Amino acid sequence: MLGDKKVVFSGVQPSGNLTIGNYLGAIKNFGAFSEEYKCFYCVVDLHAITVRQVPADLRRRTYETLALYIACGLDPEKNTLFVQSHVPAHAELSWLLNCYTMFGELSRMTQFKDKSAKHADNINAGLFTYPVLMAADILLYQTDLVPVGVDQKQHLELARDIAGRFNQAYSPTFVVPEGYIAPTGMKIMSLANPESKMSKSDVNQNAVVYILDPKDAILKKFKSAVTDSDTAVRYAPAEKPGVSNLMTIYRCFTGKDYDAIEKEFEGRGYGDFKLACGEACADALAPVQSEYARLMADKAYLEEVMKKGAEEANYCARKTLSKVKKKIGFVI
Repeated sequence: MLGDKKVVFSGVQPSGNLTIGNYLGAIKNFGAFSEEYKCFYCVVDLHAITVRQVPADLRRRTYETLALYIACGLDPEKNTLFVQSHVPAHAELSWLLNCYTMFGELSRMTQFKDKSAKHADNINAGLFTYPVLMAADILLYQTDLVPVGVDQKQHLELARDIAGRFNQAYSPTFVVPEGYIAPTGMKIMSLANPESKMSKSDVNQNAVVYILDPKDAILKKFKSAVTDSDTAVRYAPAEKPGVSNLMTIYRCFTGKDYDAIEKEFEGRGYGDFKLACGEACADALAPVQSEYARLMADKAYLEEVMKKGAEEANYCARKTLSKVKKKIGFVI
């Protein structure tokens, strides 16, 4: 806890165009915390390099991700927005915590198995240990609450285990963080394969709706979304995963519950429903896209936000790191 406020931390990788899954499952919900919590939102560029990046693209996407944070409603005056590599304590604490993390714990991480299968030519040590870096990200700020998607729960549990292990070995040092999963939109699925999560790296462009997609592209993607041979708009994830996924997206953008959506499209079929989903999505993203374009034209402002955020984050991170080093026995 910092001062009187509890702490929220989260981060997004600058490794590709962000999707509506990133928006609905994470970024859209971040702004609601800023009145009650001290919020740290990070562009996690250190995490991005577990997969080979084109340097110029990584640099550009770092600016883009920060601009999207702000365009999605994160006020830099109310939230600490910063770039991970600008705070050296992330990498330093990660090494220290590596020594309190068991090999077996990391080998059980399902995302390591998934990413190793996708990047068989580059199964590097960073890919294996990056959940420890994620734990360092969280624990550095004495974080109370971490907004996570369902697929990140395992990594948060590891962070909790590491914090508990360190606290037990030395004395209370880290806050043991809790996870927060948004009640809706926590996992947006692919439009082409509703059994899989929507991924910004999907080779099928029709499967993914990006935050910065133009309206005609959004409508086209929703029009081609996989449904089923039935015609009823009904929420039943096991029987109708495609339609249920579209209903979740529509619910997130309109605020209507599943019963209201079923009534709205009763007897109207999938064509009308897909069009309405596309329209709701495009309309909601239009102001975000407009603000993003304005921000990207003002690089100096984005660099000012990065600098201010890094100063705030460094101040808090160094306090935790100093405490950890003293507990371990380092001369500081």
